[in-house]
Amino acid sequence: MSDGYQVLPVRGLPEVRQGDDLGRLLYDALRAGGAGLHDGDVLVVAQKAVSKAEGRVVDLGTIEPSALAREWAERWQKDPRQVEVVLGEAARIVRMDRGVLIVETREGWVCANAGVDASNAPGSDRVTLLPVDSDASAAHLRARLRELSGADLAVIVSDTFGRPWREALTNVAIGV
Repeated sequence: MSDGYQVLPVRGLPEVRQGDDLGRLLYDALRAGGAGLHDGDVLVVAQKAVSKAEGRVVDLGTIEPSALAREWAERWQKDPRQVEVVLGEAARIVRMDRGVLIVETREGWVCANAGVDASNAPGSDRVTLLPVDSDASAAHLRARLRELSGADLAVIVSDTFGRPWREALTNVAIGV
């Protein structure tokens, strides 16, 4: 065991698509980069990669916005289909103010837009959603990586959370 820790990037990971074996992709990229996996390692995986592999991607062309979504979107120059997806992912609306939807997700996260995100989504008019059960996603990845590498490691699924009405972002472990 070392006296400190290192933070190392995973280089060479291809674009993740629905149905991909994310554990295999991560393992191969780590091996190719010379890092590998070792007992005690902690691997932090972006929620977006997990969501893509799990098929948590919505084609906005299939969404029919409700009256509430259309009204909110028009008032704040948003895409009403994306607003409808946010409303559908919300267990409850915490606050709707100044164009920001703060909601509680089914997993209990209070965040902007229920984690629905168009950035780095596969293709235009698509958004990604948070995993259904981020802890289960992390456990599945951990088991798969242990199977491939033999290493006893921890896996964290991380997402970037904004600070509503503030100028800050932070990463949060949404699954372990």
